[in-house]
Amino acid sequence: MATESVRYPSAIVPVGHVEPVPRRVRGLIGGRAVFDTRRALYVWEWPPYPQFGIPLDDLAEGVVLTADGETRTLGAWPARRHSLRFGSEVREAAVWVWGDEAPERVRGTVRFEWEALDHWFEEDEPVFVHPRSPYSRVDALRSSSSVRVELNGEVLADAPHCVTLFETGLPTRYYLDRAYVDWTRLLPSDTVTRCPYKGTTSGYWSLRSDPGAHPDLLWAYDFPTAQVQRIAGLVAFYGEQVDLRVDGRPG
Repeated sequence: MATESVRYPSAIVPVGHVEPVPRRVRGLIGGRAVFDTRRALYVWEWPPYPQFGIPLDDLAEGVVLTADGETRTLGAWPARRHSLRFGSEVREAAVWVWGDEAPERVRGTVRFEWEALDHWFEEDEPVFVHPRSPYSRVDALRSSSSVRVELNGEVLADAPHCVTLFETGLPTRYYLDRAYVDWTRLLPSDTVTRCPYKGTTSGYWSLRSDPGAHPDLLWAYDFPTAQVQRIAGLVAFYGEQVDLRVDGRPG
């Protein structure tokens, strides 16, 4: 079985890096904006992607934060956890407030737990899971490379061409036309995942003969984000979990 590829660029942004966000950012609870700002910061708590630092002054009128006592290091500095009340809505452990140890530009901003809000927007586009890193690229390119996928001696797919998806910090993914997949060997699952760069998956499949040992081997985005429209309706396998050959060579 294939091992995880290391033939891709790694994330290069250090923990504690801070940059301005040049976009309007909004967070909603119950259809109402908890904040609406053009002064957010990108704050890197770990290298692959940042979180948003939201100015306290840009929280909506009526938002009440209450400290609950826990302190944790977020990125490079300690922050204190708060619960949020907004009208009749209460979200426990929803917000982190950085202390005086943080750089001056970060003080006076707060970091929301992503799932504590119902919806996030950059400009008028929804954002899922976490902010998009300004230093990451996601490219979906047509390719004449053939792709063959096997697992335990079973051929799961054999495609004469593909769409290659390159995402900073992650292995290359090969998206295949469904006509070249042996669906008799695969079983659909109920798994749904979201990606800030690609959108929401429309399907996952496991190995029919042993779904417990090989869950969610491949997935599809039927309606991906505009930036990666070329993968619409195609499927990709976890190259780390199958034997993947691209143009006859290990992928």
